[in-house]
Amino acid sequence: MKKIISGKVREVYDLEDGRMVIVTTDRISAFDVILPTMITGKGKVLNALSNFWFDYTKDIVKNHMISSDLKDMPTEFQKPEYEGRTILVKKLKMVPYEVIVRGYMFGSMYDAYKKGENFLGHKFDKEYQQAEKLEEPIVTPSTKAAEGHDINVTIEYMKNDLGEELGSKIEKTAIAIYKKCYEHAYKNGIIIADTKFEFGLDENGELVLGDEVLTPDSSRFWNLAEYKVGTSPKSYDKQFVRDWLKENNLAGDANIKSIPAEIVEKTAALYRECQTKICGK
Repeated sequence: MKKIISGKVREVYDLEDGRMVIVTTDRISAFDVILPTMITGKGKVLNALSNFWFDYTKDIVKNHMISSDLKDMPTEFQKPEYEGRTILVKKLKMVPYEVIVRGYMFGSMYDAYKKGENFLGHKFDKEYQQAEKLEEPIVTPSTKAAEGHDINVTIEYMKNDLGEELGSKIEKTAIAIYKKCYEHAYKNGIIIADTKFEFGLDENGELVLGDEVLTPDSSRFWNLAEYKVGTSPKSYDKQFVRDWLKENNLAGDANIKSIPAEIVEKTAALYRECQTKICGK
């Protein structure tokens, strides 16, 4: 098979007929380093969550999913190790932006707010505490850099680049997806504080949702039961791994040999809990 991308987590294969196969591995990265130890079952959780959300939002926007059934894929993928972590998708002309939707005053936005600065063109008249819900979610795109870090830009920058019609459609679609999914997650004990979406255009020039959707790797998920305004809530993601790396002065160290089994299991359990709450299984 022609592998076209080997990312931090996903392997992407081009079938050269307008379709691709995406395999979500159990790899984990932290502080821009792919770590040597896998998180058991993580890829299946990410895949299950994305597939759930793709189906849940198909009334808002089309998505790239064709099938998650191995029988629909080339024989190379019809093996037990690919079960539950592999999807067949439509190949798209990807929009060169990550579309970040922020629903809470947190992170770099809160840092700018405390200094009295605008945040990527957004001005806040209301007084906010850390981790407080915004009156309305906002969209702050970032350019997808070939090398190094992505660059945050204003929504106006993206609209000027893509054209007002497409830029506005992406903004409205991203907010509509976020709001619908936020309500579902909230009812099930998870706050989606922020997330990123990626969109593409199909052969007819129609907007299509691609990549992954609302996973702990692409979003900031908080436990509603522990959430408190004015604090820094813990996330449903790599928190145990990040904390362990920091405590052992290994953050960003590319020569790390392994992660302790206890940290792996705690992290895997957090991912599983997230899937259970959102997908109900």
